[in-house]
Amino acid sequence: MFILVPIAFAAGVITAVTPCILPVLPIVLAGGSSGTKRRPYAIAAGLVTTFTAFLLAGAWLWGLIGISEKHQLKIGAGLLLVLALILIVPRLGELVERPFRFLTRRRAGDLGGGFLLGASLGLVFVPCGGPVLAALTANAATNVVGGWAVAVAVSYAIGAALPMLAIARGSRRLTSNLRAHARTIQIAGGVLMAFGALVIYNGWAESLQTKVPSYASWAQNLIEGNSKANDALARLRHDKGKRRFVAHGQSLASVKLKDYGQAPDLQGISAWVNSQPLDLRSLRGKVVLVDFWTYSCINCLRTLPYLESWDGLYRSKGLVIIGVHTPEFGFEHDLGNVRAAVRRLKVRYPVALDNDYGTWQAYSNNYWPADYLIDQTGHIRELHFGEGGYAETERHIRLLLEAGKSGPLPREANQPDRTPGELRTPETYLGYLRIRSYAGSPLRPDRTATYQFPPGLAQDAFAYAGIWRVEGERILAGEGARLRLHFSARSVHLVLTGRGSVGVKLNGKAEQRIPITGDRLYTLVSQPRASSGLLELRFTPGLSAYAFTFG
Repeated sequence: MFILVPIAFAAGVITAVTPCILPVLPIVLAGGSSGTKRRPYAIAAGLVTTFTAFLLAGAWLWGLIGISEKHQLKIGAGLLLVLALILIVPRLGELVERPFRFLTRRRAGDLGGGFLLGASLGLVFVPCGGPVLAALTANAATNVVGGWAVAVAVSYAIGAALPMLAIARGSRRLTSNLRAHARTIQIAGGVLMAFGALVIYNGWAESLQTKVPSYASWAQNLIEGNSKANDALARLRHDKGKRRFVAHGQSLASVKLKDYGQAPDLQGISAWVNSQPLDLRSLRGKVVLVDFWTYSCINCLRTLPYLESWDGLYRSKGLVIIGVHTPEFGFEHDLGNVRAAVRRLKVRYPVALDNDYGTWQAYSNNYWPADYLIDQTGHIRELHFGEGGYAETERHIRLLLEAGKSGPLPREANQPDRTPGELRTPETYLGYLRIRSYAGSPLRPDRTATYQFPPGLAQDAFAYAGIWRVEGERILAGEGARLRLHFSARSVHLVLTGRGSVGVKLNGKAEQRIPITGDRLYTLVSQPRASSGLLELRFTPGLSAYAFTFG
């Protein structure tokens, strides 16, 4: 586990020189240009302190005082604006310092002001995180924060702060050579800091970051993506009893399959469809296939025909398939939506609603779809993530059923594997929390705004036009709402909610108008072979779009 400390430090250094530093760069430059030699160090100390605190306990701390996620950056930006005004108007700084003069003989603006500036930066600095930051965030989200998590978080924060310390010291060294213009530089620094705070407050930072390519991703992969780092991160993520599946000796000697140990039971299930509540203990003696899915996931939908075929062939022989429906988007939590999807998709095996991610976390799962094949003694004998490998999974099902003396088995389904093999556009999220390859007007998060298409779109890029409200996980259409996407695929699908219609234009030619009657995945384009195309969509006001997927 100790290896994660230097890895986290290096990862912090790298993330601090990615495009994510751009919104806070002017603030660091301005903050370091005034005060004594100690001020840059106070800025770095403040950043490390608050960034670490909120990385490890942010959700809990904000929850205590009832501050929503979208207001947290605004609070940090507001503090930065106050500090900018203090630089511009020294009299204001004296008023702020007056209540604290009894605490020290030094001016508060020296170390205290620098620490407060760094602390404010710690609230607004959201680095382009790799696996280390993802593991820390996941641990904090599930209230799993041990000693190693603290050490790794502090190391990461120090690594991220050092480049900013260098920038702050450099700016101070530069301005110290211009002492005759110190007051002018201080005012200019305050104006620059105020502009940076305004950028962060209005959400323009996200747009700025999407415009600049991630030139450091190769370095992140080199440091955080190697096998030693992955092993250590797996141990960190699975502290405090979280399950990590490791193969060991077989439990059914006649079956030549790996044994990954006892399967966790189904936990935190809020409702069942097609079944009364089930648990794995009551299913001992059966072969169980636990399939994590969600009804708007195209990869999951392409897997369903194979699951339904196995259910029809082997249910009477002792196979139980349980579809654990763990939602990705808000509307997928709705029991009525899931029931309607199960009927529409003709799913006949039991479906468990894992709305609070209880079973997902018990299995330490990270994928849709993901399949865990469990033998008659309750041990996991196969793990499969994503699409494909259907023939092999069916063979393993049959091996376990034969070992359990289930009697003569029907012939194998032998369904062809229809997993797309061509290079295609990756899954594309439209809300600002996971947005990538956006190329349009500057984003205005959580506000209704007018957007315009750019003159052209690069491969896999998209843009908005007309009136839209861009939220964390979705976009909400207003008057004249349109969207363009330069894709490469055989088929294009879009997750939509609401009631209305979407007009589809492909390569400048009007194709169809699709009625939107429910909250689900809709197919917009279906071609005989994969090709590149320019898709333009026109939305009825009130419709919401979440993510494109491709086949």
